Formats: sequence, C-alpha cells, structure tokens
Amino acid sequence: MSIVLPIVILAGIGLLLGLILSVASAVLAVPRDEKVEAVRAVLPGANCGACGYSGCDGYAQGLVHEGAKVGLCSPGGTAVAEATGRLLGVDGAVEVKTALVHCGGCEEFTSRKLHYSGIPSCKAASQFYGGDWKCGFGCLGYGDCVKVCEFDAIHVENGLARVDPSQCRACGLCVKQCPKGIISLVPGNAKGVVRCSSHDKGAVVRKACSVGCIGCMKCTKVCQHDAIHVDHFLASIDPEKCVGCGECAAACPSKCISIFG
Repeated sequence: MSIVLPIVILAGIGLLLGLILSVASAVLAVPRDEKVEAVRAVLPGANCGACGYSGCDGYAQGLVHEGAKVGLCSPGGTAVAEATGRLLGVDGAVEVKTALVHCGGCEEFTSRKLHYSGIPSCKAASQFYGGDWKCGFGCLGYGDCVKVCEFDAIHVENGLARVDPSQCRACGLCVKQCPKGIISLVPGNAKGVVRCSSHDKGAVVRKACSVGCIGCMKCTKVCQHDAIHVDHFLASIDPEKCVGCGECAAACPSKCISIFG
C-alpha cells in the first residue's frame, strides 16, 4: 500500500493537469481564419518584405483584413497576384518592380583612395574608412548583394553592381544587404533614373567620380513635368511624373541620368 498510494496520487495529479490543459487550450485557442490561411497558401513564402509587410503571414493578414493592395508580392509575380485576386474577388494585376543600383561609378569613372586587403565584403570594407573608393557614397563592388540574390539577377562588373531587370524579382534582399543603401526597388515601368547617391557638393563629387551628380539643377530647369528635383546636392526623379522625354539627361553635364525607352 505504501507504494500504490503515491502512484495513485501522481496519476490523479497528472489526470487533473491534463484536464486543465485541455480546457485551457480550448478556451485560449486562437480562431482559425480560413481566408487568411487560403491567401497565405498561395504566397511564395520568401518572407522578403518587398510587399512592405513583415513577411508572407503579415501580407496575408493585410490582404484579408487591412485592404492591402493585391500584386505587391514581386517574387510571386503575376501568378500569385492573380491567385490572391481570385480569392479576394478583386483585380489581380501585379505591381512590377525591379532593383536599381543608384551608382554609375565603375572603374572607368572613379578610382580608389586606398588599397584594401581585408575581407572581400562590402560590409567589411565600408567599416574601414567608408570603403576603398574615392566616393564615400558609391558601390563598393565586393558583391554582398550578389551573394544574397536567389535569381542570379545582379552581378559586379568593373567594380560596380548591375541589375538585370529581366531576372530581378524585386524581393528586396539586395536592398537590405547593401551597407551603403544605394540599391532600391523602383517601378518596372520607370522611364528615368538618377544613377548616383552622393550628397557631397559638386566640387567634391567631381574629384571623386566623373559621372556623379553635382547638384547643378540644370535638369530641374529643363523638365516641363516637375518630375526631377535636387535635394542636398542630389537629383531624384519622381516616376509618377516622369514621361521619359530625355530633356534632363541631355542637360546633365555628368551624364548620371538614364532614360529608358
């Protein structure tokens, strides 16, 4: 009896705790949202954040309960946009974007200020006097962005990272990886971009890079659509206003503006 009684007591306690846990799990259970789960199932699961949400779970919640725009999932492309659109009963048009390196300073147009022999990484090089190139804002060219791209869309050529828009899925991983913050996602139909990120004054820029923006404002003076402005010595183009006329590119003395189509 001295052995049986403790066993019975322990069994009773175990049974009681099991009953309490069962009741608690039923009372505290989070209700399943079948619509959110259905939408989440068609998202690619990249959790890249390109849509502006914390990940695919957040975007699914946003689509169902917050009125998030369909088509923000760039990695999923048209197929995912159409699938989510059907589930939500809305238009499934995809918002096409592509990554863009806001720098044109390859080895042809700039030079190095020091010899760097450390870890071949942009992050590591940037911590050593801001990097080895004369321009403190430009691409470091060690390919941190290349290493994280899952679509083989970005490569380093002549010391400068370049994006192939036909391969890019706008996942945003390269944007997050760049220590200089010179890569951004732009609309796939953007007609004009400024390939520079320097906020130095014109005289400093000229000494560092021959294709850097010098903030001269000649582009703003010829633009008839109020699409380009200079802020802190750097020009930027509003893709919503730009019509791709090319007047700004023609007026730019540094030739740091690119016009597409």
